[in-house]
Amino acid sequence: MATPLSGCVNSLQSSISLLGSSISILDSGVNDFPRLAKVLQTTRHFELLPESHLQAAQASLLASITPELSSLLNRVETHLDKLARREQALIAKYELQEGRLSSNQGSGAGQSKSRSTQSQGHLGKVERRYGNDEDSQEEDELEQGREQLRLKQMRQKKERLSYAVERLTLQAQQKERQLRMSMAA
Repeated sequence: MATPLSGCVNSLQSSISLLGSSISILDSGVNDFPRLAKVLQTTRHFELLPESHLQAAQASLLASITPELSSLLNRVETHLDKLARREQALIAKYELQEGRLSSNQGSGAGQSKSRSTQSQGHLGKVERRYGNDEDSQEEDELEQGREQLRLKQMRQKKERLSYAVERLTLQAQQKERQLRMSMAA
């Protein structure tokens, strides 16, 4: 009877050694499992949303911003109109004062001299008729000087106005760019 049991014992011992080696192999494979679980764990940095949710959020944001944006744009337009009117008033005031200043400088001693110049001009015309050539020549030179002064003033005024128009055009273009950028953003 010892022989049939010895075969079972041998078979059981080989099974035990096979199970032991299997356990050691599994232990070496599973030993690194907590680290692998941590490495393989996925972290979601960004949450993914369906496109319908994004479109709904954009529509609600647009609906809340549009009235405020339009009121702000209206305020900006009224303020720009106000500034443009003020600028035009200041330009007109400047031109008026410059004209007064240049007329005072051109006439020299003010109205009394301009009156005497007017009377001399009348006398010069009378003397020209009667043959006083030296005085008429001086009057012609004086008249040419006045015309040149008036021409110079008109050129300066033209330059000022063209500069003002150019500046206003550039400002309008800049405001349009800013408006387009704010609408695009």
